[in-house]
Amino acid sequence: MPSNGSVSDAPITQFINCRILKEHTLQREDLWVRDGRILDPEKLFFDEQGYADRRLDCGGAILAPGFIDVQLNGGYGVDFSTPSEDPGAGVAFVAKKILEHGVTSFCPTLVTSPPSVYHKVLPEVKVQSGGVHGAGVLGVHLEGPFISLEKKGAHPEQFLRTFGGSGGVRPLLEVYGGLDNVSMVTLAPELAGSQSVVEELSQRGITVSLGHSVANLSQAEEAVRQGASFITHLFNAMLPFHHRDPGIVGLLTSDRIPAGRSVFYGMIADGIHTNPAALRIAHRAHPAGLVLVTDAIMAMGLPPGRHTLGQQVIEIQGLHAYVAGTTTLSGSIATMDMCVRHFQQASGCSVPEALEAASLHPAQLLGISHQKGSLEYGCDADLVLMDDQMVLEATFISGVEVWRK
Repeated sequence: MPSNGSVSDAPITQFINCRILKEHTLQREDLWVRDGRILDPEKLFFDEQGYADRRLDCGGAILAPGFIDVQLNGGYGVDFSTPSEDPGAGVAFVAKKILEHGVTSFCPTLVTSPPSVYHKVLPEVKVQSGGVHGAGVLGVHLEGPFISLEKKGAHPEQFLRTFGGSGGVRPLLEVYGGLDNVSMVTLAPELAGSQSVVEELSQRGITVSLGHSVANLSQAEEAVRQGASFITHLFNAMLPFHHRDPGIVGLLTSDRIPAGRSVFYGMIADGIHTNPAALRIAHRAHPAGLVLVTDAIMAMGLPPGRHTLGQQVIEIQGLHAYVAGTTTLSGSIATMDMCVRHFQQASGCSVPEALEAASLHPAQLLGISHQKGSLEYGCDADLVLMDDQMVLEATFISGVEVWRK
């Protein structure tokens, strides 16, 4: 129990000798944490006459918000779309392992599957806070099955669905079994009946993402007007950019986005899914919307060879993951820290910009930037400690060390 005049009995930790990411720059400043949240030191000193109970010397390293991955299909031999006896245990296992890559919160992602899989898995994957046990779960990202046949990518064709004529989210409730603990749905906006689905999902506070789609720009803009706010892995599984109709890609510079609204877009910066020149085009067109995602599959952290992703067999060759027997890419085996470093090198952006693409931007997308993705006073003290090359040294959740190199 602290012996100072602080209003709380909780101990105060002071991170010293660090450069913290604040207001889009690295600032040489201490960071104060109490009760899992970032403290305003002026209030502590002047209002409470309090001081730190523990000082943690960061050795001049960078201290930044923990990474948030909104598209993670599995890893380390666990595939979230393959029902096991205990799906929650699989998610917990991956949540623990990704701490070493700086991920402090994530959205477990289910690819196109039969209804029986959703009905079994979804009730077992609950929103929960992170800690020593693993990264926090922000809700499930349902990628499919309401997507385009032409742009299905690695999604199994036999389980694709349309919305039918009922309007609203009824077809989704039938397929998924419910929308509790769902944070995001990826769908193709050109499917008949999509407008009412987008509108109702948005009203329920679920992020709607456009992807695996042959939508033209006007269809994409209409979906944004209805509430869509994200693009799933930009450039991948959508019509290629064309100057007369840029398709979904055109949302990055569209002048028909409603006032006060932002469109974010996911980028798999693994050096394989997106050519560095394409990555630079997207970043320069709309830097504030770029969200780094791993789109990692169960083979992340596994050796080369054949593995299972949902209903498909996947082959790992080097850093490539293919649908077995084809040249179709099937998610990545990249880790988030690797994506952050590659994005910074390939785009030539600043270190703060690269870090914000994996923290602030995904938090803004999900509407939680008052709580995560930032080191502003009052935010959760989910942190990564790293050197100047952005190589991780330690990960913290709520100010508690959960992993160290």
